[in-house]
Amino acid sequence: MPTPDAAAYRRDTVLVVDDSPETLNLLTDTLDTAGYTVLIATDGEAALDLLEQITPDLVLMDALMPGISGFETCKRLKRDKCLSHLPVIFMTGLTETENVVEGLSSGGVDYVTKPIVLDELLARIRVHLGNARQTHETHAVLDASGRFLLATNRTGRVVWCTPKARQLLCGDGSSRKSDPSLPAEVIEQLLQLRRGETTAVARCLVNVAGRKLECSFVSTLGPDELLFRLADTANPASDPMTLQRAFGLTTREAEVLLWVSRGKPNRDIGEILNISPRTVNKHLEQVFVKLGVENRAAAAGAAVRTLTR
Repeated sequence: MPTPDAAAYRRDTVLVVDDSPETLNLLTDTLDTAGYTVLIATDGEAALDLLEQITPDLVLMDALMPGISGFETCKRLKRDKCLSHLPVIFMTGLTETENVVEGLSSGGVDYVTKPIVLDELLARIRVHLGNARQTHETHAVLDASGRFLLATNRTGRVVWCTPKARQLLCGDGSSRKSDPSLPAEVIEQLLQLRRGETTAVARCLVNVAGRKLECSFVSTLGPDELLFRLADTANPASDPMTLQRAFGLTTREAEVLLWVSRGKPNRDIGEILNISPRTVNKHLEQVFVKLGVENRAAAAGAAVRTLTR
């Protein structure tokens, strides 16, 4: 009899941070019954110490506690690149608008008031765990794709980048735990590029660490996350922009053609680009028309010749 996949039985882990024994007992019982693994901390310092050892999937945080507040605790954990992805839901009796704003601005994703309605809290936990998982999987796919992508917030701070982009910005010796910082003048160029996203060509040249990089705005990923694509002008063959310019392709068509030239089937290309194999095939049909070829092999050959000139 086959052994079940252990991942199918993985229990999401929730860290509950509250100084009230009654609240801790209530939430521990509720979450355990709902199928979660529960960790507890009775103040902000204890929570931060615990997070140095274990990374949960979500944090339930009391806003008002002895010592550092829940808001300040959230700010501190969000400064750690290894923890910044964690969804934090605040629990508090504070209901004024300024309290809600403070919770969200400190990095929280949601805010529930006491006394806690347990069914509502569990529903919110499921939603935020699903959102966090989807975001993590999206970043993992982009990392695996080998593309030169980075995301900034709306002030221009880099919030994540793919390994290939990190190499362009910092070199092979850059830390994997932190994303590179950008010079102020480059940040301003990126923000100008974002503001001009409706123009026909949303790209600019930036100078970073002695390299001249071409940067183009791709899309808005969330309320505070902007996605950009980089290309090394000294090595244009490393980026689908070369194919886009050479054959008059759209960005997505160029990406599909690049992976076709690397021998990837439609299913793999779909996983890499986060689109369906059927959509890959539709893009490929347009690529054939624009290249004036009749099959996949001819398109791949044309792409390889262009990239190796």
